[in-house]
Amino acid sequence: MSLLPKGDSIQIREVWNDNLEEEFALIREIVDDYPYVAMDTEFPGVVLRPLGNFKNSYDYHYQTLKDNVDMLKLIQLGLTFSDEEGNLPTCATDKYCIWQFNFREFNVNEDVFANDSIELLRQSGIDFKKNNEKGIDAMRFGELLMSSGIVLNDSVHWVTFHSGYDFGYLLKLLTCQNLPDTQAGFFSLINIYFPTLYDIKHLMKFSNSLYGGLNKLAELLEVERVGICHQAGSDSLLTSCTFRKLKENFFSGSLEKYSGVLYGLGVENGQKDDRMRNIVVNKHGLFTKPFLPVAMNLCICILSSNKEGRESHGAEGASVGFGSEQCSETNLAKIMWEQLESTDPRIGTLTEIDHT
Repeated sequence: MSLLPKGDSIQIREVWNDNLEEEFALIREIVDDYPYVAMDTEFPGVVLRPLGNFKNSYDYHYQTLKDNVDMLKLIQLGLTFSDEEGNLPTCATDKYCIWQFNFREFNVNEDVFANDSIELLRQSGIDFKKNNEKGIDAMRFGELLMSSGIVLNDSVHWVTFHSGYDFGYLLKLLTCQNLPDTQAGFFSLINIYFPTLYDIKHLMKFSNSLYGGLNKLAELLEVERVGICHQAGSDSLLTSCTFRKLKENFFSGSLEKYSGVLYGLGVENGQKDDRMRNIVVNKHGLFTKPFLPVAMNLCICILSSNKEGRESHGAEGASVGFGSEQCSETNLAKIMWEQLESTDPRIGTLTEIDHT
């Protein structure tokens, strides 16, 4: 069991467009040894509420999430990596490293936002003008994230707090598309890109009488914040340390049965729908998860070859088209499926499962 990090031992690595590739190179080096990834995002709030009739509160919450993520733009992303014991990487420095990615797309003078959310981010020190001038190109970030080893990898454990919106924005970056129309479609993508995830807000249901948001939970568990509240790097570190204390104090065994649930989405009576947990998209419908590692490796190969295709054949050569107008999880799934059919004879014996 490691000690919780102190403020002077932490380096929040600010990532802008000019150092994006070198920071991803560091991440690719450490992910195998530090496969727990705590994540937090900052975005322009919630500006839309859907009208109409919904089957249940989960459908309403998902439609709200979709409408807002489709319309709005990510401002900041924080990632904290740790190992099974909670140790953080040092990246050949004398301090523990966490990452804070700053994006350029949101323009406070042109884009829609919730006033209270933007004011809170201003008070927390986010410089929107600097983000516009020096921030990361979201499309390039999505390409590098795809080849980083931290998505499409069921050995990586994503750790979050009440994170439907966080994953929504990441899916938008990865697929270059609006979110799926249904929760089933949303969770099928979650299971492809983030096959192992834990939402602390869901875990709190099984942890005696813990309550409140992330700050309150950290206070109850005696976890001290490092950095500025409502900045994504600091929030991701607090998420990581809080998860570790929660796991140590309330969960003695495996957390596997709690994986894959996002608080407020697709869960009834505290149990997730197992049909959503073990699925991967194919060109006809859905198939079960055993072939996911093959598909994950294939995705990375496709991304690498796609870059060469763009360089040698132009946009026409980029059939999957990450970072191009061709980008589509449907195209990706089709190519994955065709390659799987040609490399694994068991594919032909698969039967579709009900996903209505």
